[in-house]
Amino acid sequence: MSREKPNILFLFTDDQRFDTIRALGNEDLITPNLDRLVEEGTTFTQASIMGGTSGAVCMPSRAMLMTGRTLFHLEGEGQSIPETHAMLPEMLQGEGYKTFGTGKWHNGRSAFARGFDYGDRIFFGGMSDHFKVPLNPFDDTGNYPEDRIYHEVKSHSSDLFSGAVIDFIRSYDEPNPFFAYVSFTAPHDPRDTHPEFHAMYDPEKVELPPNCYDVHPFDNGELEIRDEMLAPFPRTSEVVREHLAAYYAMISHIDRQVGEILRALEETGQIDRTLIVFAGDNGLAVGQHGLMGKQNLYEHSVRVPLVFKGPGIPRNERRSAYCYLIDIFPTLLELIDAAIPESVEGLSLVGSMRDGSESVREGLLYAYKGLHRSAKQGEHKLIEYSVDGVRTTQLFNLASDPWEMKNLAEAPGHEDRISRLRGEMERWRTELDDSTDFWS
Repeated sequence: MSREKPNILFLFTDDQRFDTIRALGNEDLITPNLDRLVEEGTTFTQASIMGGTSGAVCMPSRAMLMTGRTLFHLEGEGQSIPETHAMLPEMLQGEGYKTFGTGKWHNGRSAFARGFDYGDRIFFGGMSDHFKVPLNPFDDTGNYPEDRIYHEVKSHSSDLFSGAVIDFIRSYDEPNPFFAYVSFTAPHDPRDTHPEFHAMYDPEKVELPPNCYDVHPFDNGELEIRDEMLAPFPRTSEVVREHLAAYYAMISHIDRQVGEILRALEETGQIDRTLIVFAGDNGLAVGQHGLMGKQNLYEHSVRVPLVFKGPGIPRNERRSAYCYLIDIFPTLLELIDAAIPESVEGLSLVGSMRDGSESVREGLLYAYKGLHRSAKQGEHKLIEYSVDGVRTTQLFNLASDPWEMKNLAEAPGHEDRISRLRGEMERWRTELDDSTDFWS
């Protein structure tokens, strides 16, 4: 097969929330290469995850990405992907692509073996120290060891994974187009920052978001989970600034490596025939609403960056259409004129990308375990909690209150809107087969 179809480079980050690219409005960040992707591509500013059935939110998120299936149609919590669930790299193999993977894979060794023809520096798991990553070389038999194998490597994880794909790009000489999946483990904690990037951010100068609270206003059922132990209660501005500075430093490190990957594409003459996707697996609180983790349904934890760049993609465009990560699968297949399997529940974004339509979905449903449910439609977002028999309701007008600070459910006059959004949650509950104990 000739390379009539574009190469595909998928850059995926870990715990990077939607508002961490300078070109999209956060002037605290130094991200010239991510800015370039935004300026040369189309950004979906309302991209979200659906939530998670596990505290390790990234595990189902990544399974949804790879299968295009909704949260409650995964196998378990996404720790494995059965052969009956078509995966994106498998579909691309069927279209003649050679597939390469490096970095984090949180969905089972056998699924990785099914989907990739090549790979290097593969990390099977959820998190690790960034200067001590348990890596596996590619094994074309798929017989990866269950035990973690640590190597004496002094490089940061972001350098290791970018280096692997750069080597692949520079050495690739097959006639087939390639799909290269680069899954960074940053900026997930621990905040092991490289000194060069650590020096770029002075915690005292980092601006705190207005919704940084000392504590969450009520028990959301997950205040003692691992992520919430990263900083003591009450959260102080000094501690949150230190976390944000390190978080931003890790994103700037990724940004530098994205630039190196782009340079490899340019120097090998492949940049103009490569479709690039940049996305994050979930967001993160880092002090907002008194939380540190992603085990919640606020905007900072469910919204993620999503940028497309390459042949046929409009330049320097923004789309505010509601969409999920599961929509990437059918979008890529449509962009290369491939059939979308029936098992895929995501919706293609190509129409929105090309004609500016903002009507991909009427709204979004979010879920976290049997504890939290949320419905977002128009300007409003409803979040409901069920913790030890106690029900708590939040209603926000995201147009006037994007930081989700004013709970309209506490004021009279919003009963009809709450009832309508609850009705949407009930409808989606049936459509998506949500049978968790939240509803009992």
